[in-house]
Amino acid sequence: MKKIEAIIKPFKLDEVKEALQEVGVQGITVTEAKGFGRQKGHTELYRGAEYVVDFLPKVKIEIVIPESRLEASVEAIQKAARTGRIGDGKIFILNVEEAIRIRTGESGADAI
Repeated sequence: MKKIEAIIKPFKLDEVKEALQEVGVQGITVTEAKGFGRQKGHTELYRGAEYVVDFLPKVKIEIVIPESRLEASVEAIQKAARTGRIGDGKIFILNVEEAIRIRTGESGADAI
């Protein structure tokens, strides 16, 4: 099993969710996040005063999938989240040793 963590722009969430559903992903966890990468935030003007926005709003998506769906899921996230501009985000892929469904006690791939 693999866990995909994707950090994306908030307005791309619906597109990514739909793309993942199309490739058969059943469960998704979404967390609001703030952060910055290479762009190091940006400056904004508010009531005539300039200030630096260090942490930009992002959304973190987490899914656990069988390894057989990894390539399709990563491709779906990339296509749906890409704007071509700086700050599109990152995708991290981690190994998952075990998963257990609390309600039924199912484990492994049956739990996801």
